[in-house]
Amino acid sequence: MKTSYAIDVCEDVLLDGDRQNIRIRAAAEGLPVLLFIHGGPGVCDRHLVLKYQSRLAEKYTMVCWDQRGSGLSYTPAIRGQQLSVERYVQDAELLIDRLRARFGQEKIFIAGHSWGTVIGTALALRCPEKIAAYVAQGMFIDGAENELESYNFCVREAERRGDRRAVKKLSGIAPVQGRYPSDKAMMAQRNYLSRFGGGTWKKREGMFRSLLLPLLRTPEYRLRDIPGYAKGGLYLSKRLWNDVVAVSYREVTELAVPLIVTQGVHDYNTPTAIAQAWFARLNAPYKKWIAFEESAHSPIFEEPEAWGAAVLAALEEASGVNG
Repeated sequence: MKTSYAIDVCEDVLLDGDRQNIRIRAAAEGLPVLLFIHGGPGVCDRHLVLKYQSRLAEKYTMVCWDQRGSGLSYTPAIRGQQLSVERYVQDAELLIDRLRARFGQEKIFIAGHSWGTVIGTALALRCPEKIAAYVAQGMFIDGAENELESYNFCVREAERRGDRRAVKKLSGIAPVQGRYPSDKAMMAQRNYLSRFGGGTWKKREGMFRSLLLPLLRTPEYRLRDIPGYAKGGLYLSKRLWNDVVAVSYREVTELAVPLIVTQGVHDYNTPTAIAQAWFARLNAPYKKWIAFEESAHSPIFEEPEAWGAAVLAALEEASGVNG
């Protein structure tokens, strides 16, 4: 049976002079707002969020945002813009202000995935008075350390499996301060990360099956939108890479907002051990670590029912603490 929503819209908003697209869904008016901040940079996931986590719309006004130059926000003009991590954080805060005003709420909830946690943690530090709670997944802590551990995982797995071809391809391409010797080297590492289960634990699919097929099967993006989606993702990941891997939250020991970390046990894209060590040192008004045993980088999609149920329960707890 198809669910009827009181709010179910796709629309553009202007953020710092740039047209950006948001998707809003809620079962009723007046629900608290939950903003999803996707990964990448440039890898929008609204089609997956709305497919696998539609239950959240019964309790929250879900807002999925295609960031500057990404998905339905893509235009060729992105190539002429000054881009940085800071610019995306500014865009996010502007959007938060827009949503707070539109829905008449003092604070909203945010959920960041991977690159989305680079933005999300910055927001939690910068404007905690606007954030009711922060749900993190694929928790980014330190770009250089993340990449080195991710690379070392691939080497260890190649050696353990006796995969001489993988050992050879990975030889000599270790990242230095998060930067690989070439784009080809980085793609080789990411290929083995996927094959060895550090990206997705159970369904270890290639890029076509994991990224393109879901786009072809969803009504959230039309066929004519897909070339822009691909162009934005490829350009932004390359353009922002050096900025992203230079980010470190290692010295952050306190957040003034409730924090819920939902982490796949097998995540070696943003390695779980690094995130867990950081979390153990962190002080927050409420914090909860939720481990997903059958997931790597994306438990929201790898274990969707378990993720949705756990997040709903944790958000209810966090709201009590924050309220």
